[in-house]
Amino acid sequence: MATEIKVPALGESVTEGTIGEWLKQPGDAVEADEPIASLETDKVAVDVPSPVAGVMSEHKVAVGDTVEVGAVIALIEEGASASPSPSPSEAQAPAPAPSESKEKDDRAKEGPSEELIAAAQTLSPAVRRAVLEHGVDPSTIKGTGKDGRLTKEDVIAAAEARKSGSPAPSAAPAPAPSPAPAATDGERREERVKMTRMRQTIAKRLKGAQDNAALLTTFNDVDMTAVIEARSKYKDMFAKKHDIRLGFMGFFAKAACLALKDVPAANAYIEGDEIVYHDYVDISVAVSAPNGLVVPVIRDADKKGFARIEKDIADFGARAKEGTLTMEDMSGGTFTISNGGVFGSLMSTPIINPPQSAVLGLHRIEDRPVALNGEVVIRPMMYIALSYDHRLIDGREAVTALKIIKEAIEDPTRMLIDL
Repeated sequence: MATEIKVPALGESVTEGTIGEWLKQPGDAVEADEPIASLETDKVAVDVPSPVAGVMSEHKVAVGDTVEVGAVIALIEEGASASPSPSPSEAQAPAPAPSESKEKDDRAKEGPSEELIAAAQTLSPAVRRAVLEHGVDPSTIKGTGKDGRLTKEDVIAAAEARKSGSPAPSAAPAPAPSPAPAATDGERREERVKMTRMRQTIAKRLKGAQDNAALLTTFNDVDMTAVIEARSKYKDMFAKKHDIRLGFMGFFAKAACLALKDVPAANAYIEGDEIVYHDYVDISVAVSAPNGLVVPVIRDADKKGFARIEKDIADFGARAKEGTLTMEDMSGGTFTISNGGVFGSLMSTPIINPPQSAVLGLHRIEDRPVALNGEVVIRPMMYIALSYDHRLIDGREAVTALKIIKEAIEDPTRMLIDL
């Protein structure tokens, strides 16, 4: 009996997605809850699992097609079993020698190299997992998917070929071609790559924010001496007790909570002709992911301690790189913090994350001369920026909120005694 595989619910306000990759081809055996397709949505790439065990019967849509929630994308023959013949590499591959097995175990314990992790960042979640699992360099594999995209099957075939010592099937050589002519000086090339659904959505939302909101940015600079000294003094004790590194984002998240408590308009948004205020603080944290910028949410940040906030941020960062963030992780948010300083930014004017009304931009720390008590001294300084929707937030309120953040960072005790 054929079971229809439908696009699952993708989260609040998300009604459709794009087929990014088929993880199972017609004739492949499928286990219950095993992913059969990768679906690109406005916010994240998600795997579509099979509700039953059986054999993939038919694809109803192709890679690149847009499908709505509830649409049938495939058929699976429930209870059937696939009996694929072993590939030549599987049939002829000799059993690994004990030394080879030991080397493989050692590599597995060491984990993937930093170069391999970096190379895998631009791939879809399923292909990325296969690359990291098998330790295959994706740049050496010829993709057989649409527009030359790398598929999970390409990675597995290359891994099997490497075991047997034969060339990868996808890169099997034809008669040796003549050497490609060397590029001439001044040669100019163009490449056209279709925007991912996530990148299209990012572009649409950011442009929409500029079109709909009255955006304005106010700046200040912060002396990071106190925070740096606190981290230096307590980082070892903090890591030992909480099993997480004490970073800067925890300080800024708690400082933002103080500011939003005193300036509630910065934690609100406009809906129609009404202003929606919140008595809680859900902070969206801008995180760089392989397919673009994502903003997972630290919920109830005003009620959480430094350790819980740092753990949430570390978890979001790791899952963003792995491509395993969920729609629930990204939904909501009443205020955003974006840290361009990790990339070396000195100053910027961040754009709000609709429907929110304010975003805090952090930048790099650098030693600069400043006047202190009538003397010129060198201090680790950071520029901070608050972009806001001037329709809702007045200049006085924006400046006040940023000043509260500055004072809390320069005197972290304020965060402990709620000043």
